[in-house]
Amino acid sequence: MPETRARTGSPCTGLMPGRCSLDVLAPLLPPGTLDYVTRLLDRDDLLLRLARPRRSILGDHRPPGRGVGVHRISLNANLNPYALLTTLVHEVAHVDAWDRRGRRPARPHGNEWQTAYAERLEPLVTTAVLPHDVREALARSRARPRAATCSDRDLLLALSRHDRDAGSRVFVETIAVGTLFRVDDGTVFRAGPMLRTRRRCFEWPDGQEYRVHGLARVTPVVGDERAGPVSGSWPRRAARPSGARPRPPARPRRRRP
Repeated sequence: MPETRARTGSPCTGLMPGRCSLDVLAPLLPPGTLDYVTRLLDRDDLLLRLARPRRSILGDHRPPGRGVGVHRISLNANLNPYALLTTLVHEVAHVDAWDRRGRRPARPHGNEWQTAYAERLEPLVTTAVLPHDVREALARSRARPRAATCSDRDLLLALSRHDRDAGSRVFVETIAVGTLFRVDDGTVFRAGPMLRTRRRCFEWPDGQEYRVHGLARVTPVVGDERAGPVSGSWPRRAARPSGARPRPPARPRRRRP
């Protein structure tokens, strides 16, 4: 088996072709799924890397092109085992969709991808290798595939229950209006009203408005937020919390001549 090829200075834990990723992936996978993942990655035209956590995506797929003759998949290295496996299946389904069409599918999450995703999930939902809540959520996702895990509420909830820090943090949608909360990078926000799937939140103390996904996990700030400033200094242009979108500026209305 070839050795894992690591890049110096690269944000990935390792860049690995097919089977070579298994020595790195094995400790990160749910128990009993190594054989399944081995079959999933059993091809020579696939490069897989573990990336530093990204706030907007859990993983991605890049097809051959621009001088690169292989498929490239990246996964966030901080995902819990069940989220990592689900994201891997999602991205491998993109590789399958490309194979079936012979080129880039017309729609990234069209019929080819949906069919491949459902087929890849079948062994996971028809055996008892995964926890019941994850298996049931994947079965529903298989029947109605979504373009992103974050847009599938049932699946995201099931996967998040198995986060290592699930007991110490709460979902944004569960905290009261006016509560201060802290995100991973230390930035503090004040919770506003819920919209649909996102919540209006305001960076503290500057007031910049963001839209934060209701299922983003955060840490409430302990103490009376109205009594004074929270200890510590917070950058004016801090990194966005996971799932956050700044509110776009209002567009001026054009007058007809």
